[in-house]
Amino acid sequence: MMNTMTTKTTVAIAVPLEAELVDRIRAVDPSVTVLYDPELLPPERFPADHSGDPDFRRTPEQEVRYWDMLNKAQVLYGLPNESPAGLARIAGSNPRLEWIHAMAAGAGGAVKASGLDAATLQKFKVTTSAGVHALPLAEFAALGILNGFKRSAELAQDQAAKLWPELRTPTRLVNGSRLVVTGLGEIGLETARIARALGMSVSGTKRTVEAIDGIETVTGNDGLAGLLGSADAVVNTLPGTPYTEKLFSRDVFAAMKPGTVFVNVGRGTVVDEEALLEALGNGQVSYACLDVFAVEPLPQDSPLWSHPRVMVSPHTSALSAAENRLITERFCSNLRTYLDGGELPHLVDTVHFY
Repeated sequence: MMNTMTTKTTVAIAVPLEAELVDRIRAVDPSVTVLYDPELLPPERFPADHSGDPDFRRTPEQEVRYWDMLNKAQVLYGLPNESPAGLARIAGSNPRLEWIHAMAAGAGGAVKASGLDAATLQKFKVTTSAGVHALPLAEFAALGILNGFKRSAELAQDQAAKLWPELRTPTRLVNGSRLVVTGLGEIGLETARIARALGMSVSGTKRTVEAIDGIETVTGNDGLAGLLGSADAVVNTLPGTPYTEKLFSRDVFAAMKPGTVFVNVGRGTVVDEEALLEALGNGQVSYACLDVFAVEPLPQDSPLWSHPRVMVSPHTSALSAAENRLITERFCSNLRTYLDGGELPHLVDTVHFY
């Protein structure tokens, strides 16, 4: 993408953001004009609440001002109203739009849900916040591994029952165990880094198979089953695409070593949840720590809610109090690249939508 810098670049803030972080965006370059009106943005209910208070309503006059502001910009910080519908509307109303930076790491789903055709999606770029969430997701994955190895679910049940078992049950050592990570991107590599610090050896999958320092074996997804027979834990970080849907099938769970700890911080559609429940039932999986699900919110009648060896997290493991700052820093770096005519990183693939 080239920006000749002959005219000023206008950035519009489409989602809630603290004023001091808006000032960081303004400071990137004197040529940048930042349009920001907090009156038009829903208040955050918690740090990095990009959608804001769902009860917030603009007046008709504010609604006009909001869309007028966005239609003046070549660059948007956030999807309008943080929704696929907002993306579809701005694509049709703003002919000068060149780039939108999405808050999510996996913004491909929202782009797909917008229903925009291929020709329209070629008119502007969408970048994601991939990598910003790598550390909190990797820390959550480590939590899941440790929970499984240290029997935290059983301890919680015994505590709730005020039960002091006569026979003490040993836990498993993480040190010296083997981890498989599906998706050795930024999240997967950060997970691997923490796992190695705990003394684990790590293998995993990557779309482009290549040697990676610190990773014992790298394969494509077609080689996943061959890695699982010796793995003590598996962490999925893969996005939801047609190529990853239900990758964790009955056959893949059957290939695991009995007692495997399974963690999912990628997308829920990568896992056949019925097959996971069967694996939990037959002992192939000893514990599952799940932040994502095929249907979200997780339906009330899902047996995952009450399973004694499952932790359910409501797709919140990427959240941290530092998220807005980290996303703003990523956006500022990208904005510098954009202004210099460089290639933006973390572009949404508008064919596979990841």
